[in-house]
Amino acid sequence: MNNLISWLDFEKVDLRAGTIIKVEDFEKARRPAWILYVDLGSELGIKKSSAQIKHHYTKEDLLNTQVMCVVNFPPKQIANIKSEILVTGFPDQDGNIILARPDKPVPNGAKLF
Repeated sequence: MNNLISWLDFEKVDLRAGTIIKVEDFEKARRPAWILYVDLGSELGIKKSSAQIKHHYTKEDLLNTQVMCVVNFPPKQIANIKSEILVTGFPDQDGNIILARPDKPVPNGAKLF
């Protein structure tokens, strides 16, 4: 493996658990996407993200679901919204994203170790 990183490199990426509390259509996105509002607890609050996950998830599927998010990337302008976090996932065999999620409930804002 050529791309080994140090523990310090890993610690730079701030991955947190949060709960999706609101989902909106993102009509101005180039590819089908949702706008997610994720509650990351009292320290970080509610953050917004664009997520191209419509292939596998409806609004109803996503509400009150916990997800894992990178919270320390700079905000990114995507069409008419500013995406504040990156909701993480893995591509399926066709390249459609499956969310990365805790398999049991954890507190919003919990840090991944």
